[in-house]
Amino acid sequence: MATMTMEMPREEPAAVSHTSRYALPVEPQDNGTNSGPLLLSHGDPTGFKPFWRSVGDQCKVTFNSSDFMSYLTDVGKVCWFLEKDLEESIRELHRTVGNAVTEDRYIVVGTGSTQLFQAALYALTTPGGLEPVNVVSAAPYYSQYREETNFLRSGLYKWAGDAYAFDTEGAYIELVTIPNNPDGQVRDPVVVNRNDGKLIHDLAYYWPQYTPITTQADYDLMLFTFSKSMGHAGSRIGWALVKDKDVAIKMTKYVELNSIGVSRESQHRAAKILGVVSDSSQCIGTDFFRYGKSLMAERWTKLREVISRSRVFSLPKYIEEYCKFSREHAEPRPAFAWLKCNHADIEDLEIFMRGYKIMVRGGSLFGADPNQVRISMLGDEETFNLFLERLSSIKDTIDNNENCI
Repeated sequence: MATMTMEMPREEPAAVSHTSRYALPVEPQDNGTNSGPLLLSHGDPTGFKPFWRSVGDQCKVTFNSSDFMSYLTDVGKVCWFLEKDLEESIRELHRTVGNAVTEDRYIVVGTGSTQLFQAALYALTTPGGLEPVNVVSAAPYYSQYREETNFLRSGLYKWAGDAYAFDTEGAYIELVTIPNNPDGQVRDPVVVNRNDGKLIHDLAYYWPQYTPITTQADYDLMLFTFSKSMGHAGSRIGWALVKDKDVAIKMTKYVELNSIGVSRESQHRAAKILGVVSDSSQCIGTDFFRYGKSLMAERWTKLREVISRSRVFSLPKYIEEYCKFSREHAEPRPAFAWLKCNHADIEDLEIFMRGYKIMVRGGSLFGADPNQVRISMLGDEETFNLFLERLSSIKDTIDNNENCI
């Protein structure tokens, strides 16, 4: 008698998920009642769209069908696919804002800072050793670090968790996010008094609309993104400021093998927009950073007002500092709200808020407690106002239930 064998599917590591975090749960159409789910789990920066509508043709870029047909831009440069006008615009913008040193730095462009993060891990761990290099970040850390580090199951590096708990001997890489995603705090490296470590500074949110610019960042490897600086996530442009030439060469090689460069059309669009922002920041006219700062400040004021009316939720407190760009004292206005639930009966805040069709990212993904969630403050105005309404309804429901006890 023939026997039938069944091949069991290979179990994926727990850190790897093939489900998109951008997918909404299947819901019936709300028929204009605004009762559908609110996607606040990721930082899609559509809140800045009204400003870009207002500038009209100032950022218009026109291409001919014969433009940019070659892979090559300048083979004499370390990053041979970096467009000259983008490099000039990046350097000018950082000089204008004063948030990062660009002198004696190599610029490596990537398809968003996500690709550059992978390129940096490759560059800092090549050619490899007997064991993968440990990659750590202080909790709460950016939720994607763990997944992106483990996704390819590289033999060069591996995720080792919370930097506060890291005590393993040997080489390591610490990821330092300034200001931090998810909680908006400004932090220093946690692993100290070690000579075998390297640092990657993620400065995606070190821009005047989110936080006071207190100093020029001057680190060996710094990552920036067009998505969060200007709000143009769809163009998929990021850049790294790299001090060491060999590291820049290796990062360039990674991008070359991964995508054979970066869209030249996207680079020219980014260059045009960065150039317009640099110009507007030097005059009293339309100023993107003033607009962004005003938008974020208004949203944080409204959110804190809702939170203040109940003991159910709480938010981090921030210290007012002097911003060298705006020349005034201000509090940080982070791109995300790090919300904590103080109600003893609510253990998993992400699941609880899903019941009110508010889709957020739970604390456990950031190496924190599940009674905390990260909420995007960057969406469009309608979504943000609906979020405030639903958050108020949660507060009122809990308060009424407690009064009935």
